[in-house]
Amino acid sequence: MASTTPTSRPQSAVEKSAITKVTIRLVPFVSFMFFINYLDRTAIGFAAPNGMNEDLALSAAQFGFASGVFFIGYILLEVPSNLALHRFGARKWLARIMVSWGIVALLFTWVQNFEQLVALRFLLGVAEAGFFPGAILFLSLWVPAAHRSKILALFYLVQPLTTVIGAPLAAILVVQGERLGIEGWRFMFLGVAVPAIIIGIVAFFYLKDRPADAKWLTTEEQVWLTGALETERKHTEKTHGQGRIRDAFKSGRVSRARMTQPGTVDEVDAQALAQ
Repeated sequence: MASTTPTSRPQSAVEKSAITKVTIRLVPFVSFMFFINYLDRTAIGFAAPNGMNEDLALSAAQFGFASGVFFIGYILLEVPSNLALHRFGARKWLARIMVSWGIVALLFTWVQNFEQLVALRFLLGVAEAGFFPGAILFLSLWVPAAHRSKILALFYLVQPLTTVIGAPLAAILVVQGERLGIEGWRFMFLGVAVPAIIIGIVAFFYLKDRPADAKWLTTEEQVWLTGALETERKHTEKTHGQGRIRDAFKSGRVSRARMTQPGTVDEVDAQALAQ
């Protein structure tokens, strides 16, 4: 009996080269943006045992509240932030998110008490809202569905690496600050905030909203990517209709995510908005 094992879809030379260039050009940069995002979001956890709790006279309950208040602003503005990404373009919006959270993170260097810490943590959540699902959505808007799983899998690989690299890096910054005669935890906040501002500015010029604007693609590659993505967009609109903000909030995926732990919100919202 003849074999019925399905064969993989044939790819043209233009398709292969276009996807390869997108993978090399965009995935490492967006992944680095996420690495900085992780450092700024979790910096308070490294600062606490390295003098912050003692210097600010924080109780365990106060530290816990300051850590958790981040997610209030983050969750409330997550979906609107990603809809704004669609409206203003990924280049402008992701850059804006990075610069905004970098400025807020920088202010942690001079925090003096519990009240200031809580206010800054809330503002940090507001500033970072939508970055992770926005990054996933950005990559999805550049890659046709047939290649999307591979691209996103590479991006997801960064998450465990951030923990492996981030913790030692934070420790190095704390030690370096103490050597310079600065409170180590304050120097650490400075060290993780400045890169966010710099990379945010770089992202404004480095990222492009669509393949047609990417000079690093050949004309043939631009035409193929634009055509493939436009075909998918029309099919999605025909199947699901035009997305609106109230429809996003009515989404069962989004609603269920907000009722569970904050760590699941990013991924579910990204999947819902990408449809």
